[in-house]
Amino acid sequence: MTGGGRLALCSYAATLMAASAILPLLDSAGWLAQAMLLLAIQSGAGVLARRVQLAPPLTLLVQALTGVLLLTLLFARGQALFGLLPGPESLQRFAELLKAAGDDIGRYAIPAPATDGIKLMVLGGVLVIGLAVDTIAVTFRSPAPAGLPLLALYSVAAGLSEGGANWLWFVLAASGYLLLLLAEGRERLSQWGRVFAGGGTPAPRGARAFESAGGTPLAPLRTGRRIGVLALGVALVVPAALPTLNGGLLAGLGEGEGGGSGGGGTISAVNPLLSLQDNLNQSDNREVLLYRTNAKDTKDLYLRIVALDEFDGTEWRSSKRKLKGVPDRLPRPQGLSDSVPYITIRTNISAADYYRQSWLPLPYPATDVKIDGRWRYEEAGRTLIGDGGEDSGGARYSVESLLLQPTAAQLASAPPAPAELVREYTEVPGNLPAVVGETAERITRGAANDYQRAVLLQNWFAADGGFTYDTSVDSGSGPAAIARFLRQKQGFCVHFAFAMASMARTLGIPARVAVGFTPGTPQADGTMSVGLRDAHAWPELYFEGVGWTRFEPTPSRGSTPDYTRAETPAGAPTGPAEPEAPAAEEPSALPSPSESCPAELRRLGECGAAAPGDPAAPTDSGTSVGTAVLIGSGVLAALVVPLLPMLWRLSTTRRRLGTKKRRGDAAEPTADGADRTLAVWREITDTAWDHGFPPDDSQTPRKTAVRIVLLGRLEGTAADAVHRVADAVEQVLYAPRPRPVTGLAEDARSVRAGLRAGVGRGARLRAVLLPHSAVRVIWAASARWGSLADRCRRWGRERRESLLRRPSRQRNRPPGAPL
Repeated sequence: MTGGGRLALCSYAATLMAASAILPLLDSAGWLAQAMLLLAIQSGAGVLARRVQLAPPLTLLVQALTGVLLLTLLFARGQALFGLLPGPESLQRFAELLKAAGDDIGRYAIPAPATDGIKLMVLGGVLVIGLAVDTIAVTFRSPAPAGLPLLALYSVAAGLSEGGANWLWFVLAASGYLLLLLAEGRERLSQWGRVFAGGGTPAPRGARAFESAGGTPLAPLRTGRRIGVLALGVALVVPAALPTLNGGLLAGLGEGEGGGSGGGGTISAVNPLLSLQDNLNQSDNREVLLYRTNAKDTKDLYLRIVALDEFDGTEWRSSKRKLKGVPDRLPRPQGLSDSVPYITIRTNISAADYYRQSWLPLPYPATDVKIDGRWRYEEAGRTLIGDGGEDSGGARYSVESLLLQPTAAQLASAPPAPAELVREYTEVPGNLPAVVGETAERITRGAANDYQRAVLLQNWFAADGGFTYDTSVDSGSGPAAIARFLRQKQGFCVHFAFAMASMARTLGIPARVAVGFTPGTPQADGTMSVGLRDAHAWPELYFEGVGWTRFEPTPSRGSTPDYTRAETPAGAPTGPAEPEAPAAEEPSALPSPSESCPAELRRLGECGAAAPGDPAAPTDSGTSVGTAVLIGSGVLAALVVPLLPMLWRLSTTRRRLGTKKRRGDAAEPTADGADRTLAVWREITDTAWDHGFPPDDSQTPRKTAVRIVLLGRLEGTAADAVHRVADAVEQVLYAPRPRPVTGLAEDARSVRAGLRAGVGRGARLRAVLLPHSAVRVIWAASARWGSLADRCRRWGRERRESLLRRPSRQRNRPPGAPL
């Protein structure tokens, strides 16, 4: 393998070793095999481009185009022209996947599922980094700066892992960089040849230890390896030895978090609020859940994902709590007494395949969950969390839950909550703006109990306080965000839920924030459709005897609980009927709107997309002429472009070896005869180049002929033909009166046949389909462009000089002539 090939291989390996740091971020390693293949093809394109001696910018362009074609083939084949060439539709597909990847990054926990969008982002990033490393280290022969893109790749992966980067990934990335440096150093040292040891003096014993079998000095290489290993060891040992450096590379050792299998484990999923606002602002209300229930009224059937119970002044998040296996029957809800009426309902839920969430959407409070897969139970929040990469994508499950019906009197007379619960769920950060507590005191002044205070807070936000629902408002972060929301009175469900929960805590009422979905939209077949725009957040307040209780402060969203109204409807609900099985088909992409949806909500776009009517007759008259021409041109280009090197080479051969005799061929060689001889010689050297023996313009024709005979293993007629043409070239170049020579074209054909016989089938095919000498087209175009540019510059310079030399009329006016 040549030095450039070794360096390209080391560049490929270094990129993959740095990319391995992404492995902990995704729940499967299948993307790594794809990255290995795609990167190998892209690197191979660079090797081939350098073999034909393309200019560095053209080599970079060839590799970049190869990467784009590979990504198009993998992710946008259905939208690409002929399944390979990127077009407007494939670019739109890429944009959709990248947007989905951004949403997925904010939505999923680590390890995240390898969705198409995330895989496109990862594979595209690896190809870009690999292209940068290959270009810097191999094409421009500067391996040292190539460590910067490798460092960027490792740093991004380590940063996304939130400080949990394992030392192994650092070792792999650093080793890849050292491998690249050592390969480049070995190539440089090998160019010096053998170590000089003096003439005739035998080398002292042990001296050959510094020389490899091929004559390459090994001492500097061994020294470089030792320095690299020592530096890598220091980088690993020093942070582990110094306590002040905790939280860095080795901080995660022995401190795992994550819901592993077994009895322990903690919540390790990300905050779902990161994607809630994006879901609310989606132009397409994509369906995420489809469910069927035996509840007679679904207005209170919120599907709860997670409870956020920890507020640090910057954000609400779920506490890190112990997980356990899902019991056959979930425990009785905390604080629920037997005096509170409820009915038991059964809900069968079907999740869309693309909806991948670490938490499982459930009615609250669930008492029994039937689902396949690896799920864990968190008791305080009564939530189910996927274990080992398990998510809700495509899940089918059945849930038994309680539909609580507390009365206002029960909530108003609730006894004090346990002291430990009050202490945990009324904690507020010290930097919470004073306006939050002052506003809560002002609004609830005169209330006799916590229930009345909670209802006053809810009504102030939902109706009396002059607030406006607006999903375009920045959700903000930090304690100042709540104060700004109270002042501007504009926001969406996150603002209302956060503000009410914070204000309730300042009043001593235990509070947390729940995230999930509102009940959704009824369908004609009796199912309920839940879309992205049904995503919601609401506060839950704790009342002893009832437990965690939902309130709805967000105006024009969800439904106000009956127990917070002035008049609570009387009458107990009837017993449930066993629900039908959930629909087997996938959820519809376009949910039907509710016929009872209020006009105000319909104007806000909260009722889902309009139900499609009867399909109209197709009006497309067929493919337009422009489209047909474009497709035909693309097909023609796809067929012809790969054959251009071969077609040019065949045309050049016919021009050089044309058998049409010219006048004077039998006599003394004229200028045409000299040109013909030189053309045949160029054909022979190009033929040797096409078969893997590049020309050396520094050698004489005679030495070049010897070189072609030796490298091409020519014998008999073919060898004689090379020497005969070389002799004719020297006659043309150096003889005062060159003697005429005939049969040069036949000699060139004999040489071609001999070269083809001396190489393998692959080399013969490459010589025909991808001849190395075709690069002369680019060289000629570059030379012509340079010549044209020189002529333009010379013309411009002469033009300026002529203008400067032109005498003025005033200076040449004869004396006495009129002006």
